[in-house]
Amino acid sequence: MGRKRSNRHGKVKWTALEENLLRWVLDQRNAGRSISTVKIRLRAKSMAEDMQITDFKGGINWVYRFMRRKNLRVRSRTTLCQAVPDDVDEKKASFLQFTRKLIAEGKYSLKNVINMDEVPLTFDCPPNRTVDTCGVKTISIITTGQEKTQFTVMLACCADGTKLKPLLIFKRKTIPKENFPRSVVIRCNEKGWCNEDIMLDWFQEVWKKREGAFFNSKGVLIMDSMRAHIKDSVKAEAKKKNIGAELSVIPGGLTKILQPLDISVNKSFKSHVRACWEIWMSEGLHTFTKGGNMRRASYTEVAEWVDKSWKSVKVSTIRSGFIKARIVSESEEITDSEDSDVENELSDTLPENILELFNSDTDESDFEDQSILHSYNDLCLITLTIGKLF
Repeated sequence: MGRKRSNRHGKVKWTALEENLLRWVLDQRNAGRSISTVKIRLRAKSMAEDMQITDFKGGINWVYRFMRRKNLRVRSRTTLCQAVPDDVDEKKASFLQFTRKLIAEGKYSLKNVINMDEVPLTFDCPPNRTVDTCGVKTISIITTGQEKTQFTVMLACCADGTKLKPLLIFKRKTIPKENFPRSVVIRCNEKGWCNEDIMLDWFQEVWKKREGAFFNSKGVLIMDSMRAHIKDSVKAEAKKKNIGAELSVIPGGLTKILQPLDISVNKSFKSHVRACWEIWMSEGLHTFTKGGNMRRASYTEVAEWVDKSWKSVKVSTIRSGFIKARIVSESEEITDSEDSDVENELSDTLPENILELFNSDTDESDFEDQSILHSYNDLCLITLTIGKLF
């Protein structure tokens, strides 16, 4: 038996060609363009012709040796990126200056500095990678075939980490007659995406009903420059006295660095949704069509995934997004709103059933049991407690 050959390679034959090719690859990646081994080979052959190199073939073995020499690997995409405008620094500074001015002049607490964004989701959320046996050529992951059936979730959160109700938009004409969680809002339209009407509805169903908005709904609303966000009717609705939303619109192409939800929240939220889907796929009781295809999750099940996933996002994750966007500073993160002390005292002093009346966004007519409201002892306790606090 002959001796095992050492893993040595001869001297690189086309040094100048490979250096030029490496610069081209790095330039393409810095511009956010996708590069395949086929593109590298084609570009290398073109460069070889320009450099009058006649013995260069640029085969598949060569391209992998070239990549190994230059520390290049085939990588999975981690994110879709936007084209960053040329005047990025100027636009970023202008937006931050405007937003901070709104917060300072309005004396808004962190609870009233809010970011809202739309998150597209699908009924199937398969991961891009899985563990499998080495050498297997086909790597498949079972789904219900609904990977392209999209719906939209409108998420909103405050700089203090408070979460507003998520609003789900399904692609259909009417709202399904199902028993949805009360902590989400369901809307439908033909595209399953946010439009002018949905935005107007969002102000009524989410903005006005957020925690603490009953007494004062005013605040700063940070959004991207999506068309539905900047319609004249939306701006007029925001200015209404019972809404009081001061709009701060993120310049196009800068959401990755200025939108808190994009910076730290959406990824966490989506990972929780995918976990819910994987559990449902592996443990759920599935039904099948006559053709033997697995039926997708119901609208209610999807709404429950969204509800659970949104509640699972950590407060610190949300706060981090606002700090990294430089909308608020780290010191502001620690200092809570002026009314938080009173709220905490109420939480510590009032019994739970009475405290629910202060925080509830349910109309009085929705209560089936009115005994709380008619309890003489509880009403006395409210009066005495508030008298001590104020």
